[in-house]
Amino acid sequence: MFLPYLWRKINLDLKVHTLNQKMVDDLKLFSNKLKAEGVATRIAHLKQLKKSIHKAEDQIIEALRADLGKPEFESYTSEILMVQKEIDLFIKNLKNWAAPKRVSGSLLNFPSQDFILSEPYGSVLIISPWNYPFQLAMIPLIGAVAAGNSVVLKPSEHAPHTSKLLLTLLEGVFTSNWVKVIEGDAETSQALLQLKWNYIFFTGSTAVGKIVAQAAAKNLTPITLELGGKSPCIVDGSTSLQKTARRIVFGKFLNCGQTCIAPDYILVKKEYQEGLIKALGIEIERAYGKDSSRSKDYGRIIHEKHFDKLTNDLKGQKVVYGGQHDKDSLFFAPTLVLDPPAESSLFTEEVFGPILPILSYETEKVLDKVLSELKNPLAFYIFSTNKKFIQKMLLHYPFGGAVVNDSVIHFTNPNLPFGGIGPSGMGSYHGKHSFELFSHVKPIVKRSFWFDLPQRYAPYPKSLNALKWILKKI
Repeated sequence: MFLPYLWRKINLDLKVHTLNQKMVDDLKLFSNKLKAEGVATRIAHLKQLKKSIHKAEDQIIEALRADLGKPEFESYTSEILMVQKEIDLFIKNLKNWAAPKRVSGSLLNFPSQDFILSEPYGSVLIISPWNYPFQLAMIPLIGAVAAGNSVVLKPSEHAPHTSKLLLTLLEGVFTSNWVKVIEGDAETSQALLQLKWNYIFFTGSTAVGKIVAQAAAKNLTPITLELGGKSPCIVDGSTSLQKTARRIVFGKFLNCGQTCIAPDYILVKKEYQEGLIKALGIEIERAYGKDSSRSKDYGRIIHEKHFDKLTNDLKGQKVVYGGQHDKDSLFFAPTLVLDPPAESSLFTEEVFGPILPILSYETEKVLDKVLSELKNPLAFYIFSTNKKFIQKMLLHYPFGGAVVNDSVIHFTNPNLPFGGIGPSGMGSYHGKHSFELFSHVKPIVKRSFWFDLPQRYAPYPKSLNALKWILKKI
């Protein structure tokens, strides 16, 4: 027991020595240089990055296929296109977002000029996940770079083909003291977290998110955590079950269910449960055929460890559709499970795969019991035409983001902040929200000498009555 621990400790110490604080300090110095140059250099490099991504589209699609078995359509729409649109948004708006913003002054400080100045944090560490290994690495990186920071990107070792592509792509656009890609395993991430950064951005599981938060707390480093959770999908039966099923199937089985905002479980009104299950089966076959293992539009599980986790999740469950799987090809069919026991992993843990538990409720009291127990999800989905019910659900429960009568589509709108709450994360990004996230905001007040309120200085007025009246009015 001791020797393996000692070996891991030696490995970690070696990596910490290799990934030293000087590297981080050099990134900070380059960020200061960028800040002095203004936004023109950043915009020019964003344009170059866009061109490089366009040229590499085929290689990106192939890397995603090799890592996750992703269909070309999913790779383009949910990974490449979203990144390209994010770059376009920054190229168009960065000059305006980065400009000092005048705000109204206080009469207490009259006369003055008051404004807000955005500046980069400096050195940023981004640790990205394997499920959308291109998009979830690039979108936060674009925001960090555009805000004027230098970045170390640690891609997931579980998507090695995409990781290698990111290294090559970004080396061709940025100097190593601006953007540096460091490949490696979990020990590499641990070594990086031991260094002192100006900001840390992590996307991954809640369990690892806690480790990142602990590491950041040692240096009081600000962080963003994009995590997950059990995102509910409530179906009250007032919408078309077939259309509802089609939209749930799209969101749940996209990327073979390995999406942090996928519907994690369904809560359907008891009288509509059987009809919804039938509709879901029809829509699964419409999307992927009767044998989804032959579908060119259906992906695969990332690796054997996660495959084993999913097969264990399925043991002892009441499978009402699907359930087929093959470890050699990492194929796991779209699967529907009816009423998993409250103590089972399908009820207590995020599924993160193509297994969809279906629970029923008869009263809102039962609905509230489940939603209150599995609280603070990253996403929240409601299928209903009942405006009063929808409003009650949206106002009563905390969540990262919600969609009414569809699933996962809120992620595609860069005007909406994306992020979680509590166990599902902290901080939000996308578009302008990314620029604000990776910028420290400084309030500035510039005063003139031509007027001064004498009462502000000691010796203070003996009576406050007149001064109170004045101060309350201004």
